[in-house]
Amino acid sequence: MITKMSHTALYVLDQDEAKDFYVNKLGFEVRNDTTLEGFRWLTVGPATQPDLEITLMAIQPGPLYDETTVEKMKELVKKGAMGSGVFETPNCQVTYEELKSKGVEFMSPPQERPYGTEAMFKDNSGNWFSLTQRFN
Repeated sequence: MITKMSHTALYVLDQDEAKDFYVNKLGFEVRNDTTLEGFRWLTVGPATQPDLEITLMAIQPGPLYDETTVEKMKELVKKGAMGSGVFETPNCQVTYEELKSKGVEFMSPPQERPYGTEAMFKDNSGNWFSLTQRFN
């Protein structure tokens, strides 16, 4: 029986830059930063959700991807073609202002939707996210 998801992968263009973005702009914690046999295992997550680790995966050739695939994946990430998920907040407008003041690039300001208030933003690799305050 599966009980929960503990890790999810997010492809990034540069792990150091992504670490800086997620820690210093979004306020996430580093959960793990280990290098084993040339592979860097870097995970972050919100302080309020300790059981989730977001793996900031470098896009690099290896057993799964050849050089051609790596280049195509990098293009897709840069282009913003890979939406990544939803981050919840208790106050979308306040979080939007806070993140915007830290230099986070927003694709749209907070707007009312059928499910809550939502703003869309990108990380420094090009991955996009919904920032959502759910209606109660």
